[in-house]
Amino acid sequence: MPLVAPLPVNHDPEVTALAELYQETLDFTPNSVLTMQRRPAIAQAFIALNRAVMTNHGRVSNELKRLVALIASSAQGCRYCQAHTALAASRYGASRERLEALWRFRESELFDAAEKAALEFALAAASAPCAVDERIAETLRQHWDDGEVVELLAVISLFGFLNRWNDAMGTTLESAAAAHATDLLSANGWQAGKHA
Repeated sequence: MPLVAPLPVNHDPEVTALAELYQETLDFTPNSVLTMQRRPAIAQAFIALNRAVMTNHGRVSNELKRLVALIASSAQGCRYCQAHTALAASRYGASRERLEALWRFRESELFDAAEKAALEFALAAASAPCAVDERIAETLRQHWDDGEVVELLAVISLFGFLNRWNDAMGTTLESAAAAHATDLLSANGWQAGKHA
């Protein structure tokens, strides 16, 4: 049972209009946003930040952003966000093989050197305390320019907020995300836990 229950999807017309972006990424408005509606300014600001961070600006693809978010959410332990990012990554072209190999990205041939650098950065930056060291930073800079590093860290930071929000709130996982995560992530130990 969540700490605070989500409001109906059409509760606030402005939030409802802004939340249309989730139809592309998830095919539903997340319960986290529906809960934020209790303070519409927070929901509106969050959606605007989400749009700015998750929009594809070039080489940091929509798929890679979701894989980075999945690694970051796994480091933080937020099962709600793990389910959402796995679903969104699939919707943006991540194959089942890439999603299953994500936990072994360092050794997998399914990820190129630039992707591995981004995923290593995500894992380190999402850890507490932050584990980004000079070796990780240098490898990242070999593959990504300053703007792309900003994009990657923005994804990690956005999901840092969401990981805390959803884990502390005990946000109820939507059925589509739960089914997808059960299918793809349970072999690696994923369970809905308190988000069921």
